[in-house]
Amino acid sequence: MTGLAGFAAHYGTMARHPSAPAVPERPSSAVTPLALVRPILRAYEARGLSPAAALRSAQIEPSILKNRQGRIDALQMERISAHAMQELDDESLGWSRRRLPWGSYGLLIRASLSAPTLGVALKRWCRHHGLICDSVRLHIESQGACAVLTEQHPMGELREFCMVSLLRNLHGVACWLIDSRLALRRSEFPYPQPPHADIYPLMFPGPVRFGVSANGTQARLWFDPSYLDLPIRRDEKALSQMLQRALPVQVLPYRRDRLLPRQVRQTLLDQPQFNRNASAVAQALGLSVRSLHRQLREEGTSLQTLKNEARLDRAREKLARGRQPIKQVAQDLGFASEKSFIRAFKSWTGQTPAAWRAAA
Repeated sequence: MTGLAGFAAHYGTMARHPSAPAVPERPSSAVTPLALVRPILRAYEARGLSPAAALRSAQIEPSILKNRQGRIDALQMERISAHAMQELDDESLGWSRRRLPWGSYGLLIRASLSAPTLGVALKRWCRHHGLICDSVRLHIESQGACAVLTEQHPMGELREFCMVSLLRNLHGVACWLIDSRLALRRSEFPYPQPPHADIYPLMFPGPVRFGVSANGTQARLWFDPSYLDLPIRRDEKALSQMLQRALPVQVLPYRRDRLLPRQVRQTLLDQPQFNRNASAVAQALGLSVRSLHRQLREEGTSLQTLKNEARLDRAREKLARGRQPIKQVAQDLGFASEKSFIRAFKSWTGQTPAAWRAAA
């Protein structure tokens, strides 16, 4: 069963079905802090049950639980979560005042499949979540855009566990519905930075901020609003296959980002100085240069193509806006000479800059 480096992002119905074939395991690093395991143990204690079977299924030695700095790997976290959700019949693993029976989150996805766009699907998912859980409130703000989790009553030590697991779930569901990576602009949490803050960039790729909340009860995931307009690419058959396989809803496996070409182009328009610097473009988007080139190639384009498109847009704007000499336009756009600009512009449009300006 594959898992994320960090906190397992699946819930009950997204774990492997007992009759499904086993998937070869891959070694992973012990990066998941025990601070995200102890709430599961508290859920057992609250029910007067022993977590021994869950610990054995995850191959977690009870002795390690005494180590405040101890960590387990993603596969172990995935196993103890799945076992506990079924044994306790609670997919919240104790953070919700109202128990969420096994299968609850699968039903939320199923109810969102018929939505035309991701924005509609997520709003539906959040609305339905409120019908089964009164401990937190989830909603999507279209302007901005962001997913907002609001604590409805003081959760104490369970606050981090709730916010991390629920927002990871929502983010993973969003990626799965559009079959694309949904890049996060930033993630904000109301509580102080925890000792294990190093795990957060693995769970929420991008800038992470702590102690950020207007009223101390909200966590937010910020992303490009254009994602909300993307169509849903999954159907009932895809959901059934996902639920039957050892594939928890994950974010990291989605290398493709269907908005990446648009985001690169906008970055080049907003930051013309990046036109000659692939590393600056990649850094602005939270990617490595290698990942940037690979993902653009997967989307059928290239950084050079997008650079040319951005340059053409800026050239047209400058030519149409004023009577600036062609030579000055060429310099402003970073061309070595007026001739090289004319040659490039003609290859893009079939016209010289002067002819295009005259016809505009």
